[in-house]
Amino acid sequence: MTPHDLVEIEQIKQLKYKYLRLLDQHLFQEMRSVLTDDVIVRYSDGKYSYDGVEAVIGFLTDSMGSETFLSSHSCHHPEITLNGDGTATGIWKLEDQVIIGEHNLTLRGAAFYYDEYVKTAAGWRIKTTGYRRIFEEMHPRSAIEGLNLVATWFGGET
Repeated sequence: MTPHDLVEIEQIKQLKYKYLRLLDQHLFQEMRSVLTDDVIVRYSDGKYSYDGVEAVIGFLTDSMGSETFLSSHSCHHPEITLNGDGTATGIWKLEDQVIIGEHNLTLRGAAFYYDEYVKTAAGWRIKTTGYRRIFEEMHPRSAIEGLNLVATWFGGET
């Protein structure tokens, strides 16, 4: 592995981190800066499948766009392979927590993301992404005595 390879891997890591930040901050239109136009998405082992950036952004906006939908996605332990032809693959450990305020639910889970990347004139972009769950659990927020959401990114009613 060369120093140049390490720079490329770091750029891919920053790309994935930006993807997660944009997701949690509901900056779905800005997702265009990290996805290819023909991106393929297979979330939750294909349960939620979308082809093309417009379809992906539409799904994210519709499913996660509410100010009472709060999420925290963390990816770590990346295994990134540069293929030498301007493409790369990555496997990431995902841990996520989601508050679905409209339904008074909390979701917590873990998964592995499987990504493909392509180097464009504008830098690395996600060509395919998706995850397979290790586990996912949900519980009603009202079941936890004393649970009180006191702050949110969006400043909406809690």
